[in-house]
Amino acid sequence: MAMTPNTRLLPQPSKAARLWRSWQGFAVPAATLVILVLVWEGLVRSFGIPPYLLPAPSRVIVELDKLGVQLWPNVGATLVTVLAGFLVSALVSLPLAVVLAASPFVARAVYPLLLVTQSTPIIAIAPILVVMLGTGQLSRATITFLIAFFPLLVSMVTGLLSTPREIVELSRVLRTSFLQDLWLIRLPASVPFVFSGLKVAISLSVIGAVVAEFVTANKGLGYLITQSTAFFNVPLAFGAVILLSIMGVMLFQAVVLVERLFFSWSAQAERITRD
Repeated sequence: MAMTPNTRLLPQPSKAARLWRSWQGFAVPAATLVILVLVWEGLVRSFGIPPYLLPAPSRVIVELDKLGVQLWPNVGATLVTVLAGFLVSALVSLPLAVVLAASPFVARAVYPLLLVTQSTPIIAIAPILVVMLGTGQLSRATITFLIAFFPLLVSMVTGLLSTPREIVELSRVLRTSFLQDLWLIRLPASVPFVFSGLKVAISLSVIGAVVAEFVTANKGLGYLITQSTAFFNVPLAFGAVILLSIMGVMLFQAVVLVERLFFSWSAQAERITRD
């Protein structure tokens, strides 16, 4: 008997299997997190560990609840610093990456200076930046920018230089202008690298904002950590750290969402490569 196209099809997964496949990326990490929190709570209660050494998750929630509405201005202040440093690093990195990728001479001249700035610990020069720029938002955004800037720049330059050679040679044969070559060939080819850099940069921006708030701030989650630990309120410090982690994950996922919405072909290629 001849096989019809339908008989050659592989068995389709059930509805439950499809649902599990679509949700397992969220369900598995969430279940793991819940188990870890329950184990943490149980160990603290079983061994009677004092809160100033390791607070139970329930105690952390209580301390955060005590702040009430006062908590959100601190979250907002840190978020503003993170986004300011991240956006400035993105706006500065792209044109500079284009210049470095287009001119080997400029790259040889500028790269050593960039490496010097990155080899110097930001926490060491942060007080100097505060003296130079003041104690306001400008100094905190600058510190955040300096931490997030270099990895993003390297990713962008790598992406611009990763265009397949045959496509570059074809563009030369067609005598495309520099702007046409950049806009139609090199920038599209660099999108996966750019978003890889953006994901790293947004995570580093959270770190940079906390470092800046350790040095100079009158509000923010970093400021909340320093103030709470100064008075041995370790549960509140743990709560601020947890909020920072949540903020970092949400901002990272926001970058992933932008990539999937506007550059779905890049996100699909990344998933295929990972699988």
